[in-house]
Amino acid sequence: MFEQSFVDGTGKTHKSWTVVLSFTGQILIVIVLVLIPLIYTDVLPKASLTTFLTAPPPPPPPPPPPPAAPVKIVKVAPRQFDAGRLTAPKTIPKDIAVIKEEDLPPAMSSGGVVGGVPGGVPGGTAGGVIGGIIGGIPSAAPPPPVKAPEKPKTPDRIRVGGNVQAANLIKKQVPVYPPLAKQARISGQVRFTAIIGKDGTIQNLQLISGHPLLVAAAQDAVKQWIYKPTLLNGEPVEVITQIDVNFSLSQ
Repeated sequence: MFEQSFVDGTGKTHKSWTVVLSFTGQILIVIVLVLIPLIYTDVLPKASLTTFLTAPPPPPPPPPPPPAAPVKIVKVAPRQFDAGRLTAPKTIPKDIAVIKEEDLPPAMSSGGVVGGVPGGVPGGTAGGVIGGIIGGIPSAAPPPPVKAPEKPKTPDRIRVGGNVQAANLIKKQVPVYPPLAKQARISGQVRFTAIIGKDGTIQNLQLISGHPLLVAAAQDAVKQWIYKPTLLNGEPVEVITQIDVNFSLSQ
């Protein structure tokens, strides 16, 4: 029943040139479709062409700087006097004031005129008064006062050598030889720096050198010494001097 519906294989074609011809024709059609837009460019839309060829717009310019503040010019009025000095004006004034001097009175004669003259002193004397301002003889200036010579100030304290001050010794207390120092056969000199007051007594006594066993005895004796007051310009002064106390085993 279905034998007529099947096609017999003997009816197929087996020629290859038809396949090649069909493939070549398809390639040619594709090439033509590609070349047509390249050849006929005026057919392309102008809006898209302008978009591709036009450069982008430049950036907007920067805003202008703010306007500078106006400079105020302060006019300084010129001054004719500056620190007591007269300065020349920088510009020529338009109006110049003219000063008219009044007529001066006639010159006064040395002898004067009867009835006096304007500017005179009522009851004055012709020729002026001696010692006056007008016509007078200026009196001599009084001599400057003579200053009395200043008296030199006397110092309160002076320094005198020990040998010189020893001559002014009025009362001398001989020191007692310490028994311990005598047993130890110790001798020598004790030296002090002393301040003798204005009345001649010992005010201050400072040790300079000496053996410790001899210092106390020497100090007790020197404190009782009395000197003659030292005068300078007739006034008593304090004296700084040096006092030596000798201890000898033979005494």
